[in-house]
Amino acid sequence: MPAVRMYTTATCPYCIRAKQFLQSRGVEHIEEIRVDADPQARQRMTEITGRRTVPQIFIGETHVGGHDDLMALDARGGLAPLLRS
Repeated sequence: MPAVRMYTTATCPYCIRAKQFLQSRGVEHIEEIRVDADPQARQRMTEITGRRTVPQIFIGETHVGGHDDLMALDARGGLAPLLRS
């Protein structure tokens, strides 16, 4: 299973839901990068993704996007193959 990385904040409900959803799909470890605790991490996230909102989810090298993007990817059947790659 590829590494899963998620830019988050401590109180973001969408971050919590995305994390729980990924865990329900078998993801055992999610590297969380807290942008509320590290302004430079938020700047890096913005440079990489072009977005300022959290969560920003990466599976391997693929930028999935936020919570809604994750749900849409799963609904299209694209999440499972990405997690298996």
